[in-house]
Amino acid sequence: MFEDRQYQWRETYFVLFDPAKRPRLDALKQRLLGAGSHFTLTNCATDKKGLIESLTVLSPDDFAALDISYLAGDEVREEARALAKDLISPECRGEQRAKIERLKTCTGRFDVLHFENVSDRSDPAGEEEGMFDPSGLLIVMDALVALTDGIAVDPQSGTML
Repeated sequence: MFEDRQYQWRETYFVLFDPAKRPRLDALKQRLLGAGSHFTLTNCATDKKGLIESLTVLSPDDFAALDISYLAGDEVREEARALAKDLISPECRGEQRAKIERLKTCTGRFDVLHFENVSDRSDPAGEEEGMFDPSGLLIVMDALVALTDGIAVDPQSGTML
């Protein structure tokens, strides 16, 4: 997607989790490509066990695409701890506080880069509204969170989803 001029990057989200729960590509495909699915999965890469390394999800009906890549290790843990520090506040209670505490221990992460298809716009100035739809992003994020028992974060806004 990075080199495809038809797509423009919009935002990046994270799904942080324990690497022991990294899902197999087959499991994600099964969740996303069910009856009536409007997704196409391309550029799929896995390790020898079939665990997700990276993939691209095309969602033409939403005029969108997602690039997903897996990262793990101490750097991810340090970034997760920094995110947790930014997310914590005196108002955090119960489930939200527990998620933030769990976030501190995460060493696995999917980076989910959200792109808009700008080639199909009828207005070349990009003024037309309503075509770009985030529903595909939400479906994919929900699937990744469910498969990893992970925590979705919007790092730009500093919020958990």
